[in-house]
Amino acid sequence: MTSIDRNRSAVAPTGRQTVEKAQQPVATPVNTVKADGAKVAKKAGDGFETGPARQVSANLLGGSKPKDKVYDGQFVGAGGQTFPPGTPLKDIPGVTPRNNPNPDKTIIYVNGILTPKESQSSDLQAIADKTNAKAIGIHNSTEGVISDLAQCVKDKLDKGTNPAVDTLADTLYSELKAGRDVQLMGYSQGGLITARALFDVERRLRIEDGMSKGDVQKLMGKLSVETFGAASTKYPDGPQYVHYINNRDVVPTLTGLGGSVDPLKFLKDAGAGAVVHRFGDGGLNLANNHSLQHTYLNHRVPFEQARANQF
Repeated sequence: MTSIDRNRSAVAPTGRQTVEKAQQPVATPVNTVKADGAKVAKKAGDGFETGPARQVSANLLGGSKPKDKVYDGQFVGAGGQTFPPGTPLKDIPGVTPRNNPNPDKTIIYVNGILTPKESQSSDLQAIADKTNAKAIGIHNSTEGVISDLAQCVKDKLDKGTNPAVDTLADTLYSELKAGRDVQLMGYSQGGLITARALFDVERRLRIEDGMSKGDVQKLMGKLSVETFGAASTKYPDGPQYVHYINNRDVVPTLTGLGGSVDPLKFLKDAGAGAVVHRFGDGGLNLANNHSLQHTYLNHRVPFEQARANQF
């Protein structure tokens, strides 16, 4: 088993998994996405990841799951447009802040479970407004709670194929080889996908390019990574990390890096030099405690400020 295929299906010469044409829809704007993120999430049938708890049933009962699968691993840009893996970032019109149509920074964002493309578009707008950067999504599609959780288990075990992992890993590898800095955000399972993709890139640089461990870490230092309520317990050394964990959120405390009190802390690795910001926010509503827009983005501060532990 090689370092990057890991039981995956056929891989294109560039290292990117081949995507069937049937799974690459024509870029189509999503007309239902509006400025108010909360209203968008509610109307789009948003689920556990980004909307209120009462919306969970909409995704569990079906909704747009079969339709959403065709966007798996696709880039998501402005107006809900989708673009196939391998599209250069410069060719993707990202979501821009409402008050700044020409930001000078770009953030790549990977969503969590139970999040259809329309809801990811809502997240992208919220991220753009919060960070004053252009936001481009890599879509982690939903097929319902059982399938999504099963995929999380495979991601943790680094088994099977996840199109979002492949797209992110190939994008990071290409950007690093071109000498460009990259800023990432991963939420919930999106944080797990981010970690898996980073390990892919690390192995690829070591084995395919023959780079030393030190050189790999130095090159990957061009990556700025923020995770929110992430479900990963390990991250490779090299990138600059800021991990946000709500102590009242069961996802990162039980399946990720853990809360402020964690007897299994010795088994976990946030990445060398990582800043882990733990806070307590929320109550009995577990969905809100885990919500990107309702909770995590409210605690997010500019990246360099966070790296200096100034929250």
